[in-house]
Amino acid sequence: MSSKPTVQSDPAPILACTISRDVQRFDLLIDDMEQELGEAWGDLNFEDALVFLKQPDSSGMQFVAIAVDSEDESELSKMNDVIKAAKAKKIKVLLIANQVSPSVLHQMLKLGADDFVPYPLPEGALHDSIERLRKPSMVMPEGYDPETGAFTGVTKPKGDRNGVILPVHGMAGGVGASTFAANLAWELCNIPDSEGVRVCIIDLDLQFGSIATYLDLPRKESVLEVLSDTGSVDSDSFIKSMLTFNDKLHVFTAPADMLPLEMVTSEDIGRILDMAQANFDFVIVDMPSTVVAWTEAVLQRAHVYFALLELDLRSAQNILRFIRALKAEALPHDKVRYVLNRAPKFTDLSAKARVKRMAESLDIDIEVQLPDGGEQVTQANDHGLPISENAAKNPLRKELQKLAKSLYDINKSADVARN
Repeated sequence: MSSKPTVQSDPAPILACTISRDVQRFDLLIDDMEQELGEAWGDLNFEDALVFLKQPDSSGMQFVAIAVDSEDESELSKMNDVIKAAKAKKIKVLLIANQVSPSVLHQMLKLGADDFVPYPLPEGALHDSIERLRKPSMVMPEGYDPETGAFTGVTKPKGDRNGVILPVHGMAGGVGASTFAANLAWELCNIPDSEGVRVCIIDLDLQFGSIATYLDLPRKESVLEVLSDTGSVDSDSFIKSMLTFNDKLHVFTAPADMLPLEMVTSEDIGRILDMAQANFDFVIVDMPSTVVAWTEAVLQRAHVYFALLELDLRSAQNILRFIRALKAEALPHDKVRYVLNRAPKFTDLSAKARVKRMAESLDIDIEVQLPDGGEQVTQANDHGLPISENAAKNPLRKELQKLAKSLYDINKSADVARN
């Protein structure tokens, strides 16, 4: 390997180039590049790369691999200039990032990086990424899966749905909003005689989202790519960024790392929900407990907005703040449906009277009361399974099953009325 792609003295054409402050800090990258390209690659620093990319000799390159770590963040402008120069030559850009902050990664992806691989490089990750970069950008026939070479309607988006959007928002920490969201989504997947109904759950708690944990699913890097540049994401790439639980439930997990909630805008969230609505019958959205700028985008698109609470003072105070905030912004607070978790038992008349007084004092209707599922719920979450798979006779599971059936029947009646 030469230290610089000196095209004049090397008879082998330079097909790719690594660009970094010091490539020796990325020894795994050196090994993988040699394995993939032999001697047909070189290495440049950021300053030399800008000069080289302006020369005619650079036009024959297939891609550049920009390798950065946390110490490079102060040189963001240089990295951005290199990406722009490569894109101007129509050279693909592969980003190799080691402990780079989400905001910096977001900016680099927005500028046009074609693919992203974390460092240290997972086994085979560079090979897979290079293969993706080498594939021609062409429109395939509908239903064609380029990974398998087969035509299928199972995982390909058709845009033929008009799904029901059901956000879930905890009015306080620990009220069970994520448990409610994950299990409601799974119950909607398993309603008898509902063959063909497609359900997805989107975890928008970008910092502490736990849907992946509750369903024992990994967190894909493509989630961050989708969130970083929703403008260039279509339904196909959106669905490919999802995982499936038991081949039924599609899951858009929270990112692997904590991200600032303001990283995405209302427009970003709107695009994601619109794509989900066009391809699924039910879209469950697990919201952060914090109200953010893009909460409005979710609320406006929601058919029913579930607000989870408990029978305590903190839930009551937060509901008052929540209602005041919605009314102050003239937002559709009438979409909110209040769900009391860990509701008192039927025989606990004193607690049931407290529930009634709480609803009256807040001027709300508590339409759904869920029983306390006890230790079985915690065990199911820790095992990464819905309650139905771990404790099918649990009282909480039975109530969620009834709620899912009710939602399905209402939606089915609405479809019949429209048609």
